[in-house]
Amino acid sequence: MDDNDSPADVLDALFLGRFATGEQPYARSHSVERVRSGVTLLPPGATVLRATRDADRSATLAAGDGWTVLVSRWTPGADVTVTAVDDELAERVLRQAVDGAADEPEPQPESVAMGFWYLSPRRGPYRSTRQVTAGTWEEIRGNYSAPVAEAMDGLVKLTPEDIAGRLLLLHGPPGTGKTSALRTLARSWRDWCQVDCVLDPELLFNDVGYLMEIAIGEDEGPAGGRWRLLLLEDCDELIRGEARHTAGQALSRLLNLTDGLLGQGRNVLVGVTTNEDLERLHPAVVRPGRCLARIEVGPLSRAEAVGWLGREEGVGRDGATLAELYALRRGGGPASVPAPSAAPDAGLYL
Repeated sequence: MDDNDSPADVLDALFLGRFATGEQPYARSHSVERVRSGVTLLPPGATVLRATRDADRSATLAAGDGWTVLVSRWTPGADVTVTAVDDELAERVLRQAVDGAADEPEPQPESVAMGFWYLSPRRGPYRSTRQVTAGTWEEIRGNYSAPVAEAMDGLVKLTPEDIAGRLLLLHGPPGTGKTSALRTLARSWRDWCQVDCVLDPELLFNDVGYLMEIAIGEDEGPAGGRWRLLLLEDCDELIRGEARHTAGQALSRLLNLTDGLLGQGRNVLVGVTTNEDLERLHPAVVRPGRCLARIEVGPLSRAEAVGWLGREEGVGRDGATLAELYALRRGGGPASVPAPSAAPDAGLYL
């Protein structure tokens, strides 16, 4: 230790000492997204050994008979790690520490809870949750061309009993509103379907442990038995025609998740957005019976774009994308959408 180390670093070193020496060779950890007010996260019988606090973080080191716990807190969450002389004790103490600690915010009518998965170097497969604003389908229906709106009309009313096919494919140029449609779909399905966005799909299907953690999961807790929709954005390289050569086993694992052995007995849907044209997609992806829905989200026609914008100025004869119309409404002038290969990462924008 030197003067560059903080008091929290000292607590980390003290905590890891018993694990490193083998005195307490078993460890369990858990993250709480939002900690309920008044909860200490210390299990019964804990004796506080050290505690530190600064402007935005605090840490507490405590111990009991055969175990040690480190609680690292920030606003609004916390990490709790337990080491113990045996695995059963570590699991029991951790469960006692975090039982009832999570505080779930009241969902707002205009928002929906979405999970975000990523592969953390330290934690492995990790999921965080946040409330995402999503309009109703009635509010945003006018953002889409008539064929897209008609296809989405049936999709937002879908129930578990209506599901035939596990793959939801939205394809079309950038800026046409594919992700906005998926957010609204998450809101429409929130009573029966948990929606998770995978932030690193390029890793998901190339890491078997990561894939199994997300696809198989555990049927415990209040979410057990609910359907899950995994969203994979901008997966052009995964599902285009030459995917079997460029993506290795990734495409096979995606297809296995939708209707192979991996997906059997699991209520899992996979939603994919891509900028590719339909004819460039791998035929195995779009074969009949695999897709729950396959929707080409294109620009609005000229008449639809003029109706949306309320004026003809700036609208080309071929119509306009949703992104172009928003740019025109903000006074940015006619917008041009780059080719898919040069498109920026739009994330959860449109």
